[in-house]
Amino acid sequence: MTLHIFNPEHDIALASGLSNFTAPHAGRQLRHDLGFLPAIWADKGDIILVDDVEQAERAWKKLAHRIERMLDEKCFHGGNNLFLPWKQSVSAVETISVEPWGWNSALRASLLRQGVDEQLLPSTQQLDTIRQLSHRRTAAALLPKLRLEETVGEAFECRTMDEVDVLLTKYGHVVLKAPWSSSGRGVRFCDISHLNDKGQMINERGWLRNVIATQGSVMVEPYYNKVKDFGMEFLSDGNGKVSYLGLSLFHTSNGAYIGNVLATEVVKWEMISRYVSTDLLDIVQDRICCELGEVFNGKYRGPFGVDMMLCAPAELNDNRELTNSNCLLHPCVEINLRRTMGHVALALTPKDDDIRRVMRIVYTEDNYKLTINSTTK
Repeated sequence: MTLHIFNPEHDIALASGLSNFTAPHAGRQLRHDLGFLPAIWADKGDIILVDDVEQAERAWKKLAHRIERMLDEKCFHGGNNLFLPWKQSVSAVETISVEPWGWNSALRASLLRQGVDEQLLPSTQQLDTIRQLSHRRTAAALLPKLRLEETVGEAFECRTMDEVDVLLTKYGHVVLKAPWSSSGRGVRFCDISHLNDKGQMINERGWLRNVIATQGSVMVEPYYNKVKDFGMEFLSDGNGKVSYLGLSLFHTSNGAYIGNVLATEVVKWEMISRYVSTDLLDIVQDRICCELGEVFNGKYRGPFGVDMMLCAPAELNDNRELTNSNCLLHPCVEINLRRTMGHVALALTPKDDDIRRVMRIVYTEDNYKLTINSTTK
């Protein structure tokens, strides 16, 4: 059987690089409230580690009922799983594999304390490799190999403030990104006009110095007029093969995840074809599988996602209506070397093209909930 773990604090833990890591309150609460999520994709008989078994059982029962009602029971194959508390040793549990949301040193140390066989866990060397692959420079290196006609995208790794200033002067408006950061965090927008705002520049340069000092560099990208976020989800077998799993149509606010569209692949491809050629997406998809299959060979096994976006050309930045004849594709905004909410959405894919729903994570009544609602779009 497989031991599943939802550890949404993964990105922050990965950035720290520490074995002894305490997640921020929001990360701990998200894990507590939604720890049951792997029940959506786990197989019958698998085990899921949670903070509170009773709470997990109640939340899962409620969500499973909603899934059956909203997506049609015939479309859902949720497993009959066992929830175990983190405080209980799992050494006596017959486990053949461990599948967390994402691998990091802090999780490895925690699982060892829980009695998980070390042979089932990545070594410290393997985890260091995964951490290096999770650096945003991996996405920056992939990007030129995906650049085709009707695409945009550049990314640069800067190790000094002077290098950042050169790019800011060249592009006028840039996005600054910490090499390791979680969704919606570690990202700043900088306009050349900020040079005339002393307070703004003090704040931004303080942030830049801190990122470069703690993470060794900062990623700088030209600013693009985003029209739509989306992504592709994949699975690496660790032996050179990367498989495409599906399209992820999601919504963000200030870079933070809000929700995913639940629909068949046919419907999702039809929706995205309003903005960009599906032939172009097919080529990008194939190149990602080929290029990252090589990069991840012997280094990473597991799910991952590639975030993309559709952008307006400079001449259409006045927000005129876009079609697939004038929208540009940014084929690799970032690579998430872990399971993503897009993978969760794929596990909830309806079989009927007429069923379209929206999956969201909402914070109400002092706790996080995963909701599935109707949509008319």
